[in-house]
Amino acid sequence: MNNFNLLVSSARGTEEEANHEIRYLLREMGDSSPTTDFAPVSGLTVAKTVLDPVKVTSELRRVLKHRPWQFRYILKVKPIEQVLSCEITAISEAVLNRIRKVGADETFRVSLEKRRSRASSKEIIDAVASKVPRKVELRNPDKIVLIEVIGNIAGVSIISPGNILGIEKEKRSF
Repeated sequence: MNNFNLLVSSARGTEEEANHEIRYLLREMGDSSPTTDFAPVSGLTVAKTVLDPVKVTSELRRVLKHRPWQFRYILKVKPIEQVLSCEITAISEAVLNRIRKVGADETFRVSLEKRRSRASSKEIIDAVASKVPRKVELRNPDKIVLIEVIGNIAGVSIISPGNILGIEKEKRSF
């Protein structure tokens, strides 16, 4: 589970079906051998694809718009750019290495989700936010510094808000 670039949410108990669904969709997009794994948290799956994970969420959105019936088990898909140990210094360094993705005139927010971890949310957010010399905007940021903690590992991305695919929210917008 330490090597993934997509975080996939599903209803509890449907993780196996969500695994099959995301692998099928990734193969349809051109990845001949995507892999998935169960996370130690109910309703959560990780996937690894050779495709760009940010572009995958955009392509999945397009598939959802034209063939919504293809999404029976997947509830949300988040792109992950780097997986590392859940240490504040490692997370801060990963964000610092990607800081160029937040333009000088852009705003950002840190979005942290922790599962099965005792790491301090406040310490992580404070450490990461201090590395980003940009204006903070919590409601409508230009970029999201996404930190997903699962036990002793963390996934980090700097993405636009539209790069997170929420299936139900998208379906309501059609």
